Amino acid sequence: MKATQRDFLTTAQRAVRTCTLWYFCGPDEAGAALAASRAIALLPEAGERVELAVAELKADPARLVDEARSSSLFDGVRHIVLRVTGDDALKAVETFLELADLGETTGACPVFILASGATDKSRTAKLLIDRKDAMVAMFHTPDIEDVKKEVRAMADAAGLRYSGDVIERLAHSANLDLRLARTEMDKLALYLDASPQAPKLATIEAFEAVGARTEENDVPPIVSAVLSGDLRRLPQQLARIRELGINPVQIVLALERRAAQLAGLAARYSPRDEVMAFLERERVFFRDRRELATQLQRWPTHKLDRLVTRLTDLHRTLMANSQTAELLLAQSLVQITRFAAANRR
Repeated sequence: MKATQRDFLTTAQRAVRTCTLWYFCGPDEAGAALAASRAIALLPEAGERVELAVAELKADPARLVDEARSSSLFDGVRHIVLRVTGDDALKAVETFLELADLGETTGACPVFILASGATDKSRTAKLLIDRKDAMVAMFHTPDIEDVKKEVRAMADAAGLRYSGDVIERLAHSANLDLRLARTEMDKLALYLDASPQAPKLATIEAFEAVGARTEENDVPPIVSAVLSGDLRRLPQQLARIRELGINPVQIVLALERRAAQLAGLAARYSPRDEVMAFLERERVFFRDRRELATQLQRWPTHKLDRLVTRLTDLHRTLMANSQTAELLLAQSLVQITRFAAANRR
């Protein structure tokens, strides 16, 4: 069974009665994570959430089916969440399906696999996509209209009445990341004490009172210090993150965007070029040129590739560990800044 963001909710409402294995993939990891949460909410009884480590499954591919079947041995209901990269869970899924085809997974709890860097063409997806007891959900990067539609659905579920202006502002502030949009919507509903039973009107004023602080003011100095390798400024920026309560995910999103910008510039930059003249030819905003020049010197192409991978992994880790996100972020920012400081060319 297959779905995309366009028809996922409708398909999931039918699939929840028959599907045991759910596989979420595609470039929009935020949308995939949100869809997994919605699928879990559709379960008649979600019960205990069990997260398995990929390393355990690589060592013992039968561990997944053993954990899923163990739910029937206890009174408590459970579901399993597994976060993987690519086809890391392939052997475990193959083992699960072999036993399912023998009728030995009756009563197994549902398993939700969030696959980073995978698509519906991956080997794992191909095992599942034509089965009636499995769901492959593929999520492409959303455009702003997709995000606004999702934000409206979140507002309705939270008991918020709204105008188009509020939806527009919230969608843009989330930078197309549905996880960040959900965080901001939850904060807004809590601020207004809204619920489906007692709806409240969400105004621009309320959004500005509790919404994510604008990136124009708070996040750029952090990105600048980290990617420029400025160890002297870093302690001040770490203190600002704590004092202002800046969302760790928002910081990583900004770092990811700057890393992507640097990667694009580095691919076109030649050491024979004078860097400021090169940035002017690239029509880089004049106030950003000096900082980008420094960062291009710190991050050659091969090291940018490693940085992009590191930031993607950090983003995923923060979403899975919200209670320790600030500590995990601070540790990573120190490591990246030190790495950049050592990359003088």
